[in-house]
Amino acid sequence: MKTQKKTTKNKKQKAGGIISMVIILLIGFAAGWLVTAYADRAGGADAESGAFLIRLLYLVFCIYLAFFLQGAVHEAGHLICGLLSGYGFASYRIGSLMWIKQDGKIRFKRFSIAGTDGQCLMTPPELTEEGMPYVLYNLGGVLMNLLLVALCLCAHFLWGENWYLSAFLIVTALTGVWLAAVNGIPLKLSLLNNDGRNILDISRNRDELRAFWLQMKVAEQQAKGVRLKDMPAEWFWMPEEEKMQYAMTSACAVLTTGRLLDEHAFEETAGTIVKILNMDSALIGIYRFLLMADRIYCELVGERRPEVLEQWESKDCQRIVKQMKNYLSVIRTEYAYALLKEKDTQKAEKIRERFEKNARSYPYPADAQSERELLDIADGQQDLQAGDIE
Repeated sequence: MKTQKKTTKNKKQKAGGIISMVIILLIGFAAGWLVTAYADRAGGADAESGAFLIRLLYLVFCIYLAFFLQGAVHEAGHLICGLLSGYGFASYRIGSLMWIKQDGKIRFKRFSIAGTDGQCLMTPPELTEEGMPYVLYNLGGVLMNLLLVALCLCAHFLWGENWYLSAFLIVTALTGVWLAAVNGIPLKLSLLNNDGRNILDISRNRDELRAFWLQMKVAEQQAKGVRLKDMPAEWFWMPEEEKMQYAMTSACAVLTTGRLLDEHAFEETAGTIVKILNMDSALIGIYRFLLMADRIYCELVGERRPEVLEQWESKDCQRIVKQMKNYLSVIRTEYAYALLKEKDTQKAEKIRERFEKNARSYPYPADAQSERELLDIADGQQDLQAGDIE
């Protein structure tokens, strides 16, 4: 009966995901058609004189600028709606440009997360028996995108006789519609869930609201320089498998393994990761990979069994390693692998240099300290290996 319910649930989720993606693709095709129409309009009788090519290149430039602008506006929407809902500012990021509040000051850092073009994190209000506001904060980005769409369309109707201005306004409006759909229609994306999905999951399950609150509290403490092992123990627990059907609750399991790793309980960390990865859960792609990277590290400083370590060399794994090459935890595992498995000290030295370069601008100093300790433990394991050989 349990299996049948899961199968029915999975079918409904897949059907909903397919419908959502079809809607987004239709919006994308419509946007592409309109941009092409603008390019044709740009050419006209002057196509042979090069005007068509110049305006086509201008449209490409508009697309890039529009995505950056709408992305910045999207995250600003989360910020504004978060403040209106009683949240406090924690960090604002667009691309790899990040502003984070530390020691009462706003500091500039460089940081990016695979699968996202930006992110706005807030310090949440207290979680009470009645709950806490979450809809407006999550929906803020979509609302701000649509507001900019409306402003662009109004400006287009007022000043549409200027082709260059009109083209920029139309492209920005289309980009805003597409981003609003991608973020507003509930979707489980390859690496992260979108805003619409977060709202839907929280509305369905009380545990998701607590998990949502907890993740923001952990981020707040990390920005203050507090390590996972020094945060309140009650914040970390292993959810039952039934509750792992929700993404944010599943993320709490990831935080629990992170705390174990920060305590250097490598055997327990590895066992917990294996348990999580074998569960039927809603764990998102980025967390699955980070768990696997931690599992490989634990194996490297432990038994170093070939059947476990060979997972790191798989094509799928290495593809994601390239996507997340600036993550300190990923660099840490790369370092340990080069040092303890490949026994290539020169390669390891270059990886350590890359680690230190990224650590200088890393927004969470406590994480950097924790990861540096793990590098040192790998160094210690290399010394033990050298001693065994002698």
